[in-house]
Amino acid sequence: MTAAGLGPGEFAWAAGIEDTCVYPPEHFAMADLDEYDLTEHTENWRDDLRAVRDLGATVVRYGVNWPLVHTAPGTFDWSMLDERLRYAADELGLTVIADLVHYGTPTWLRASFADARYPQTVAEFAGAFAARYRGIVDHVTPLNEPLTTASFCGLRGVWPPSLTGWDGWTAVTLGVVEGMAETIRAVRAANPDAVVVHVEASSLYRTDDPALAGHAALLESVGMLPTDLLLGRVDASHPLHGWLLEQGAAPERLERLTAAPPTVDLLGVNYYPDLSPRTLVQRGEEVAQVATNRWSDGLADSLRAFSARYGLPMLITETSIEGDDEVRSAWLDDSVRSIGELRDEGLDIRGYTWWPVFDFVDWSYASGGRNVEEFVVDDDIVAARQHSGDGIRPKTPFLRRMGVIRLDEQADGRLARVPTAAAALYARLAAESVAETGEEVADELAL
Repeated sequence: MTAAGLGPGEFAWAAGIEDTCVYPPEHFAMADLDEYDLTEHTENWRDDLRAVRDLGATVVRYGVNWPLVHTAPGTFDWSMLDERLRYAADELGLTVIADLVHYGTPTWLRASFADARYPQTVAEFAGAFAARYRGIVDHVTPLNEPLTTASFCGLRGVWPPSLTGWDGWTAVTLGVVEGMAETIRAVRAANPDAVVVHVEASSLYRTDDPALAGHAALLESVGMLPTDLLLGRVDASHPLHGWLLEQGAAPERLERLTAAPPTVDLLGVNYYPDLSPRTLVQRGEEVAQVATNRWSDGLADSLRAFSARYGLPMLITETSIEGDDEVRSAWLDDSVRSIGELRDEGLDIRGYTWWPVFDFVDWSYASGGRNVEEFVVDDDIVAARQHSGDGIRPKTPFLRRMGVIRLDEQADGRLARVPTAAAALYARLAAESVAETGEEVADELAL
């Protein structure tokens, strides 16, 4: 089973709502990070989902707030999802791709992704979800961006379990991959019609410093490692098998992942032209990552690399750019054109997702405004966020201007939704695409 527009030869227009949901156990030094609350989607979910439909999208990527739903082992509170998912699917006619995990775990899972209970716990949730919503939501992403999850949770200690170093990265990655594998098995057992959409971030690194060339190559290779692990490709012959062992991976865990690996149906690729490509530079004792805008060239490089490595049908599951209406519209236009050219080359690309459909609150909001990204953020931006103070802070310094719908903070603190010129362009391009598809079908029927 595939979503409307996501089958072979088809193309779907999608939008996503930023759904990062990290609720740390009380012993972790960060505030809750719930984008649904921060962007007021919690109060405006009907209007927000209608806005997705009204843009002409037929598919919505939607997070299910696992930390809030899975209240205790074997116990679930489905009330929020029952209402929202049925509204999106039944009333609006949207195909929902459910984000089962988006960077956070239930607080009772004390060690988060590094907890020995994690793989079976997330599989328990996934199986229950798939059974409950079979026929309503048949498309699931086991975990959004394992690479980013491992960076924030295992390499740099930003989010629980707050591990650091490559050994921490490896511990989180193995837990995440084992969890994805168990999730896929549980979902397919509960819903044989399920479509599994594995979503990963683009990993593009360059450097002008010959001394950093090896490091750049390692980071690009590591970027494919979670997917290689999931698909059972990391045996003793894999270039990074020995490296994983050096970082503390147990040989038996790696071996188990090569035995009867799960399959995925669609590969979702996330790419941001101004954020995904990085240039490595030496700054004192540190190697800094500088985000380097490679526009649609980087998009093409990423999609070609994923296609060549895995041979899976793909869709763009996240893309956007930070800037004004002109910049966002230019990226929308050029990225869609680039995807059309890649499809003409023979790449099996089946969809395009603008993410986020409306602006979101920067993740540093939960960490006192400090930079939590892998890449360098301008000092003046960090200073403006930190200057906003403690407690209830104004959100404007933290708003990331990446949506086709703008969030404007009002005097009373509410966030007004304001469609931009990019929203009108998205709607026009989606309508033209549907019209072209209709003409092609009519021509085929006339033959």
